[in-house]
Amino acid sequence: MTKRLPQPPLLVITDRQQARRPLDDILAASFAAGCRWASVREKDLPPGEQVALAQRLRSVARDWNAWLTLHGDPALALEAGLDGVHLAAGGDAAAARKGMGKGALIGVSIHTAEEAAQLDAGLIDYLIAGPAYATASKPGHGPVLGMVGIGKISEATAVPVIAIGGITPGAVADMHIAGAVGIAVMGSIMRAERPQQEVERLIAAVAPDSL
Repeated sequence: MTKRLPQPPLLVITDRQQARRPLDDILAASFAAGCRWASVREKDLPPGEQVALAQRLRSVARDWNAWLTLHGDPALALEAGLDGVHLAAGGDAAAARKGMGKGALIGVSIHTAEEAAQLDAGLIDYLIAGPAYATASKPGHGPVLGMVGIGKISEATAVPVIAIGGITPGAVADMHIAGAVGIAVMGSIMRAERPQQEVERLIAAVAPDSL
């Protein structure tokens, strides 16, 4: 692990298809609530549009001294001037680290303890494990890991685990017990009528002392 993860340990992931408001507004509301880490996940956009969107949202993040990363291509994250990249399962972490440098925040998605055990903690800053629970963002995506699955993944690696998938404020404690250091949320914030309040509830659960 090259650095301490952004605090509080809550990652907001974008999805403009689900968003009830412009992404700029949702991230601004999330940061105003105390979140300090977001990732742009708009892989269906052409590369140039991904970069343009990421640069626009980077300005919002900078206003709040927050980290902004990209779910996708490290080259695009680098071009957009972001703080790091999140790779899909099986992504080339060594190439991402070489391209983005030691200071970049680099993560990867995994779904099993076997995948987690193969990660190099010298290259990867965190992993996202899911789905922890059934999620409206990706219906039918699974199998659902639950506390047992997240626990097995946490035990299999020294890389910090971020749990994702249908996580409500009430489920955060179970994720901590299972070994996750934080959570990632997409749909519930993108779809929220009042995203700032939704983020505040999540932060009160993941880091009550930060409010």
